[in-house]
Amino acid sequence: MSKLFGYGEDAFTLWALRHSMPFILKKLKDKTVPPKCAIFYRPSFGRKGGKKSPEFGEFDAIVASTENIYLIESKWDFLFPSKSDKIIIRKEQVLRHNILSWYITHWNRKYLDNWGNFVKENEENFRQEFNGKPIAHGDRLLVANLEFVLNIMQEYCKNFSGEENVKNVLLFFYNKNINFPPHKIPRDFEFVEIDYSQKILGNYVIIK
Repeated sequence: MSKLFGYGEDAFTLWALRHSMPFILKKLKDKTVPPKCAIFYRPSFGRKGGKKSPEFGEFDAIVASTENIYLIESKWDFLFPSKSDKIIIRKEQVLRHNILSWYITHWNRKYLDNWGNFVKENEENFRQEFNGKPIAHGDRLLVANLEFVLNIMQEYCKNFSGEENVKNVLLFFYNKNINFPPHKIPRDFEFVEIDYSQKILGNYVIIK
């Protein structure tokens, strides 16, 4: 059987989603078994961003367990300043998390197949929350992607009851032989460090 090798931050993320979910869930104190999770790899909600666009970017991953919904960013030690002990999440990344968290907590299956009603009932709230940024509407691809992801997340997250079930997560991939995890992490993010030192060939990880 052929092997799939991957290099870089995205490859490590996909590798972790395939092979390290028990470890990740344990670190997050989540008792869900991986087969009961819905996992999205690099889900996109448009790339334009900006105040006038309803698009708000891509996540490295999203995981919906039976207990919580995890919005995931990934960092790779190779791209991390060796003398720095602090990880910085950019403002646009924080905004991305806040926007999707808003959609998750305001979405209800009563809006299924009727995004227009969702917009009508929530548009002003959204604009006020995000400094005039428009809610998703008109762009059929963006709306379709949002509806699909929102429905799957709430289908799998059986205990979902509101904002407390949406968690921001930072995965940090590091080689313990040459680096170490930072101690200063962004506020409002749960931190999961993953040592890949025994899982690589050269600088590549085996995804499959």
